[in-house]
Amino acid sequence: MSKKEKKKQETVAEETAVEEPVKTEEQEKSAEELLQEEIDKLKHEVEVTKNAYYKAYADMDNLKKRLLNEADQANKYRIQTFALSILPAIDSLERALKGKSIEDPFVKGVKLTYDQILNALHNEGVTEIDCLNKPFDANFCNALLTEKVEDVEPNTVIEVLQKGYILKDRLLRAALVKVSE
Repeated sequence: MSKKEKKKQETVAEETAVEEPVKTEEQEKSAEELLQEEIDKLKHEVEVTKNAYYKAYADMDNLKKRLLNEADQANKYRIQTFALSILPAIDSLERALKGKSIEDPFVKGVKLTYDQILNALHNEGVTEIDCLNKPFDANFCNALLTEKVEDVEPNTVIEVLQKGYILKDRLLRAALVKVSE
């Protein structure tokens, strides 16, 4: 190829070449600013997403703890309804045994049944409220009667009319009592 043809091609190439615009210093700064804004925006989105994640994680953890606590409470007091329903039968057995001779085989059988029921309830955490001859406690007793009695401190339980019971740390049934004045 001759020099003339080469020069002609170079001239054509120069004419057809796309000239890249020359960026000014302001344009370069604004591009940097745009990139920095994009970076800041993405950092903010990351923070928002992290916060949402931590909040969801904490909510899930709290829900888990609450459900475990509710399950523990339900398991702890699972016998409550049954115990409440059997207490009248226990009261009836106590009245049937009151003043009876244990020598009678029938009374002996009723006493054994009574003791087995009380033992089963005790194994499940049901205990009788011991309040006789103790200061009256409105948290565990309901006073039905009051009576003036000598040699007894005022506000002392002098008679239990109906036994009260506690299930572990929860009042199952308050005792009905007579209190001294």
